[in-house]
Amino acid sequence: MGAKKKDDRMSFAQTFVSGGIAGVASRSITSPLDVIKILAQVGTKETSGGFFKSFANLYRAEGLKAFWKGNGIACVRLFPYNAVQFAAFTYLKKMFSDADGVLTPVRALTAGSLGGIVATVATYPTDMVKTRLTIQHSGGDAKYKGMMDCFRVVLREEGMKAFFQGMSTSIVGVIPFAGGTFMAYEFLERVWGKPKHLLTPYENFLNGCAAAAFAQTFSFPFDTIRKKLQAQAKGKGGDVYYEGMIDCFSKTIKKEGIFGLWRGTTANLAKVAPYAGIMFATFEACRRVCLHWNGYTAGYLDATPIPGVPQNLKPHELKEWMEKQKK
Repeated sequence: MGAKKKDDRMSFAQTFVSGGIAGVASRSITSPLDVIKILAQVGTKETSGGFFKSFANLYRAEGLKAFWKGNGIACVRLFPYNAVQFAAFTYLKKMFSDADGVLTPVRALTAGSLGGIVATVATYPTDMVKTRLTIQHSGGDAKYKGMMDCFRVVLREEGMKAFFQGMSTSIVGVIPFAGGTFMAYEFLERVWGKPKHLLTPYENFLNGCAAAAFAQTFSFPFDTIRKKLQAQAKGKGGDVYYEGMIDCFSKTIKKEGIFGLWRGTTANLAKVAPYAGIMFATFEACRRVCLHWNGYTAGYLDATPIPGVPQNLKPHELKEWMEKQKK
């Protein structure tokens, strides 16, 4: 009986698609901040004057479209990444939660971390291509003509191994980030002192912002090292050549000091907070649409349960229940 309190009202496919939509929406809206963050991490001349001056420098050099460089490949990557991450986390949440559907902080951290690891491994090559497209300059000296061309050139010149440069660092980094984000978000949902379905989009947005800011502060050095490893194409990009994760950490600290691991953190925090806020708010909005579509709630954006409709049934079980009520 207790297990029935766990939330099974969305199908796996609905959770998967909702997560993907949330990722694409949040990435597209915050793309300018992500571009500046990556350029700062890799170490390009446009970001030498600081965070705010970087926007003017990049605009003068390449125009407005430069702020959405790599956004297409980022969305191609983020749809499956977020879809897998949310679907995996939701599945693991049901597995790890208690009879009332509540996760302990440790189990929330574990579920979030495992979901992030699965998503990272599944989509890493597209993330590497996104980084290469982002750091190259537009115009005649651009090495890659687009997403597919980048895949072809990297495969021809550097081999399959190049698509997974920095993945071990990424996996190490995703454990505190994804785990910390979902753990903090689960906790913050309870801070408001009201049922989850009564939280407003603004409250969901604030929860996502706070959760990601907390997690990203601790995992940012791994993200910096990952970007440096991804960016070192033959002949272009980056500021130093690195032989691996440990070597990259060592050379970065030697050249820039310990705080070099947090280079670009201002741009990243300015980006990651609204990114996560939009992502979680969008996912919750998609979730409410699905719950109403499945027959559980009062409206597409109103998560109030319909009186008399059992909320402990899975979608196909509720459909069967509704059919019986009509007879």
